[in-house]
Amino acid sequence: MRLSPSAYGDTFCRDRLPPQDQWPEFLYDLPQLRYPERLNCAAELLDVTAAREGADRPCLRSPTELWTYGETVRRTNQIARVLTEDFGLQPGNRVLLRGPNSPWLAAAWLAVIKAGGVTVTTMALLRAREIASIAGLTEPSVAICDHRIAGELAAGAPGLATVLYGGDGPDDLAVRCAAKDGAFTPVLAAADDVAMLASTSGTTGQPKVAMHFHRDVLATCDTYAHYLIKPHRDDVFTGTPPLGFTFGLGCELLYPLRAGAATLLIERATPAELADAVAAHGVTVLATAPTAYRAMLAAGKASSLKNLRRCISAGEPLPKSVWEQFHDATGIAIMDGIGSTEMLHIFISAADEDIRPGSTGKAVPGYQATILDQDGAPVPDGEPGRLAVKGPTGCRYLSDPRQSAYVQHGWNITGDTYTRDADGYYWYQARSDDMIITSGYNIAGPEVEQAMLSHPDVLEVGVVAAPDAERGTIIKAYVVLRPGLAGGPDKAAELQAFTKQVIAPYKYPRAVEFVDALPRTESGKVQRYRLRQHAAGQVS
Repeated sequence: MRLSPSAYGDTFCRDRLPPQDQWPEFLYDLPQLRYPERLNCAAELLDVTAAREGADRPCLRSPTELWTYGETVRRTNQIARVLTEDFGLQPGNRVLLRGPNSPWLAAAWLAVIKAGGVTVTTMALLRAREIASIAGLTEPSVAICDHRIAGELAAGAPGLATVLYGGDGPDDLAVRCAAKDGAFTPVLAAADDVAMLASTSGTTGQPKVAMHFHRDVLATCDTYAHYLIKPHRDDVFTGTPPLGFTFGLGCELLYPLRAGAATLLIERATPAELADAVAAHGVTVLATAPTAYRAMLAAGKASSLKNLRRCISAGEPLPKSVWEQFHDATGIAIMDGIGSTEMLHIFISAADEDIRPGSTGKAVPGYQATILDQDGAPVPDGEPGRLAVKGPTGCRYLSDPRQSAYVQHGWNITGDTYTRDADGYYWYQARSDDMIITSGYNIAGPEVEQAMLSHPDVLEVGVVAAPDAERGTIIKAYVVLRPGLAGGPDKAAELQAFTKQVIAPYKYPRAVEFVDALPRTESGKVQRYRLRQHAAGQVS
């Protein structure tokens, strides 16, 4: 694939793209995916939408304030001028963004790209060591950071030019913006210039940085969102994933902007608080993890969700039992989906009458998927294998030798074990490293988790392999019980017996440990590598 001439004077990203013979095959079969050679995805999402829908329409909300499209255009232009005039940002420079979900963080993301910069959005809870790793990989020129969490940034990236927001200092971003008139001409980038660098959420403990072009950002809006969510201008979106997690970026910023809709950005909320916010702000599209859907029901909040027309689940597999409980209580069919930081967003999903509970869905229009064996050959329907996908987005790691493992023969190899049925539906089995071999059996940890989650006392569960002197490996379950319940040998025996009744008895967990919470990334994914380390006695 020939790259067009870059609009960036700073060639950092172009210089660190993987060799093109290691790129996946890209598909642009749909007519809406044929973008002009020059564009700015942030201006396309915000400025073009504001001109089409009207400046007075609601755009960015928080629990306490509302910015219209016109106000959001003005503020993003002001931030772009702060970056270019006060900090000398040049096209292609990277800008590290740090803060919880808020209108200011969303505006900063848009402004960086308008100014020709490349966003590096980090999770708000990252510590100095993690920030140092990301900054070392991406070499940002400047940072925009919520004033409440500036300490970790200063420790992790000492000397990095930084502008803070949300405080009352004389150099606060809001003060700097007030000195700008709000006029700015967006940098017209190449469609294949890098717009964002997204670091993986680290479920393996080894984060990577994925590079996404301007056209990639629009492609997710024009495939998954267009065909599955089907957003309209009167929608109000919200969710719990951080904007630094591509699931959150899409569902809480990109998709509502593309449709001219509004988005409610919440810093942090318990499931009960999330349900209350849905009711209070007229939310119609909700994106969160399976655990939150289950917890909202446990908190008695089903009636607060009556105005929702779309519930989106990703980040972790959606257990069939959770889907059924939620549907029975609300009448809403949760849309499951699988995506990845490498692919930018969801590439397999289903909506409405196409949903089959327990299945992730079918390939999203614009994408292709298949199941491959270890040699790269397709396997028959019904047999497990490696999930492989291709489409208008795909993996390009920043200077990372793991590129050749994720991309093979033109396919993106997601690291998930799936089966496909004769109707083209994909059924999740496990992460490829979550397959447990014990007593000669291959057992998918998530299958055991789903069985245990159907017990009414189990709120969360993580299942991994644990070393065993006699069997080599046994199945161990880490269980979070519902509030007010106590674990112990009797409860463990009860859950083991229950699991034997739900799935084949040889799949039951021979060890059960009760915990207060499962280790998770900030994006909500269970860090099973930490559970495996704990089971092996490597960590406390």
